[in-house]
Parts: sequence; C-alpha cells; structure tokens
Amino acid sequence: MKRLVFGIVYTALAALAIPAAADPSSAEALREGDMKKLAFHSDPQPVSGAEFVTFDGAPLKLSDWQGKWVLVNFWATWCAPCRHEMPMLSELQTELGGDSFEVVTIATGRNAPPALQKFFDEIGVDNLPMHRDPKQALARQMGILGLPITIVLNPEGQEIARMRGDADWSSDNAKAVLRALISPAG
Repeated sequence: MKRLVFGIVYTALAALAIPAAADPSSAEALREGDMKKLAFHSDPQPVSGAEFVTFDGAPLKLSDWQGKWVLVNFWATWCAPCRHEMPMLSELQTELGGDSFEVVTIATGRNAPPALQKFFDEIGVDNLPMHRDPKQALARQMGILGLPITIVLNPEGQEIARMRGDADWSSDNAKAVLRALISPAG
C-alpha cells in the first residue's frame, strides 16, 4: 500500500514539476500574421553559455532564466525596426510577464548605457531590461545575423523557436501563441 501511495504522489509531483510539457506544435498551429515568421524547431536547441551584462555591467547568462518561458529579443539602438517593435515587447511583458514568462531584451554590439537609456526614454519603455552584449559574444554564438532577432526559450533553457525581423508582439495572436506555451492547460 505504501508503494502505491508513493507511486501516486510521485507521479503527481513529477507531472507538476514539468512546466515545459507544453506541446509547441499547438502554439505553432495558432500562428497568423506576423507570427507566421516565428519558426518553431522540430527539436529544442541548446543555447550559448556566453556571458552578457546588465545595464550596470553585472554578468548574466541565458541559463539565469531557467524555470520559466523566456522571449529573448536581440536589438540595437540604431535599428529602426527595433524602435518600432520595443513598445510592443513592453506591452507583452506588462500583460504576460511574471513567474512563468519574461521578456528579456539584449542590446548587441556597441550600445553605450546612456544611448540605451535615451532609446528607452524616447519610446516610453520602462519595464524591459537594458541588458548588453557589447562584444557580441552571445549574439555570435547564437547565430544572430541581422536585427531584431527574437528567440523563445523553454523552461529548460533551450531554444524552441526563432523569428527574424520585427513583429507585433502585442497582438492578440502573439499573446495566444505564447499563452499556449506558458499555460497549455489554460
């Protein structure tokens, strides 16, 4: 009897402990409009362990976000499509950000902190991080060619999808695709 109870409890806890059990194909099937550019991988891909830094220079790695779904946006202050897209990413963070999902923005290349702050001030964004990849180590290892590039990481820290170019991340469709990943049961 103890084994049966243990087996039931273990199975229930294991099921609850696997937030990445979401089926990306259900999210992929929801794509319309701009989201058609979001290319899902047939198998999750490993990501680089290269360091990047916070606005103030503290080291970070993408693995720091393991345990939640993450939308990582690579951008630059000189990038016109990035300027257009960033407020939409901000709205997405406002609506969906929390314990299970986060938008992480990383300025790659020569983007001095004062320029980052000016960029965010001009577009009215105050809820996204101003992380930096000044030597483009992370961008190079992640195959970031052109900007903006957005990747979706599962809670295990693996890349499951990638988009080249900007998109309306505040659209109902973008939110539906991401909700299908974040909370597949709801």
